[in-house]
Amino acid sequence: MSLRERTAVLSHKTGEFILKEKLTKSETIFIASMLFGLFFGAGNLIFPIYMGQLAGANMWKALIGFLITGVGLPLLGIAAMGISRSDGLVELSGKVGRGYSIFFTCALYLTIGPFFAIPRCATVPFTVTVAPLFGKGADNPTVLAEYSVLFFAAVLAFSLFPGKILTWVGKILNPIFLVCLGILVIAAIVKPMGTVSGFAPAEAYTKSAVFTGFLDGYNTMDALASLAFGIVVITVIRDLGVKEPKAVAKSTVHAGIFSCLIMAAIYLAVTLVGAQSRGLGVECTNGGEVFALVANHYFGKTGGIILAATFTFACLKTAVGLITSCSETFVKLFPKSFSYRVWAIIFSIASLLIANLGLNKIIDYSVPVLMFLYPLAITLILLGLFGNLFGHNRWVYGFVTGFTLVAAVYDFLAASQRAYRKAQTHKRACGNKELPAALRHRSRLGDSRGCRSCDRNCSDAVHKEKGTRKRLKIHNIK
Repeated sequence: MSLRERTAVLSHKTGEFILKEKLTKSETIFIASMLFGLFFGAGNLIFPIYMGQLAGANMWKALIGFLITGVGLPLLGIAAMGISRSDGLVELSGKVGRGYSIFFTCALYLTIGPFFAIPRCATVPFTVTVAPLFGKGADNPTVLAEYSVLFFAAVLAFSLFPGKILTWVGKILNPIFLVCLGILVIAAIVKPMGTVSGFAPAEAYTKSAVFTGFLDGYNTMDALASLAFGIVVITVIRDLGVKEPKAVAKSTVHAGIFSCLIMAAIYLAVTLVGAQSRGLGVECTNGGEVFALVANHYFGKTGGIILAATFTFACLKTAVGLITSCSETFVKLFPKSFSYRVWAIIFSIASLLIANLGLNKIIDYSVPVLMFLYPLAITLILLGLFGNLFGHNRWVYGFVTGFTLVAAVYDFLAASQRAYRKAQTHKRACGNKELPAALRHRSRLGDSRGCRSCDRNCSDAVHKEKGTRKRLKIHNIK
């Protein structure tokens, strides 16, 4: 081993210290694979493929905008954690103040953790891939409950051993996911569904394709996740023997760059598949439908199984990373409370319960919170990146964050008001006792087939059941 590869790892046999200044190439690749696996969930699949279908001939312009926010911001987040030499989000946000650090860290981790992101990891693959296999039987809440129990049992099994997250995610779950996704992507590349240049873009992608793609990239929520996963990457790097702060920072940035290059390549391939899907002549309402369309086109019923495996493993590895990072952070925030394993169990159970609310409700409730957290997260990333210019002065951190906080509160209140109006509309349309019990039940579960006033994907066939069309007219459902 060369001098530059020496590390601060204690040898159990000799009791001597061996110094190591950087990771090996294979270690960097595995960490990059792990980080990619933590980032890349189902949302990272459905948004770019749907963008590709809508953008058509302008997919390349839309992809540029998407990569800026879907790849650029997460990379900056990882880089900020490394360059600032912060030991996770707690320390980075602590530069603003101790009180703010606890508040922001808890809010961010609970948002991308048990309140929204982790439950979504279970409901997305269920909604997109598992539910269609059950047909009408998927409307039974027991089916979602049984699936979520199995899903989070697997998540907890992997999460109870955080020291093996590099092996679980980087070496096992992520390769399986990439193989499943690769089958679909390669099939589309080898036998294209159509010529992209021949498909006219949707209105939003006609004149401002780059900007629209830029906004689409926000939907991945990876900018928030980058702050959460920073502690996971830093911990793994230290466990591999790199202890010196400068070396840890350098290794973190290198792993982040490799990871984001993998993400960019996948986004390119998936967006291209989405644009080609226009050749099948079917307009879809979301990215899940596009994936299902492509899978069925190439592999028939077998495609449904491949798709289910792709989304399940994509969400499983992301959920494992979120449970791990949330648990480790709360142990650090509240060292006298619970152990890591107890926190992991608590977060898994909480995620399981919230997942059974249904995907639609989870998304609706998360929007105001995201509108509040995103400006604060972006501000913290930029302060972490350029903090050396002003010596990470606490007054600068406080002033900039305070100014941003005012705007974030305004965005939160505005989004909450919109969500409330939507909920009231939903209640008037679907919660009325005159509606059939089946439709009222679906509305409580957040089922998109409940009515058109709350979701444009409503099915007229559902509204026609049991002669309800006249009743539905009372509620302005056309």
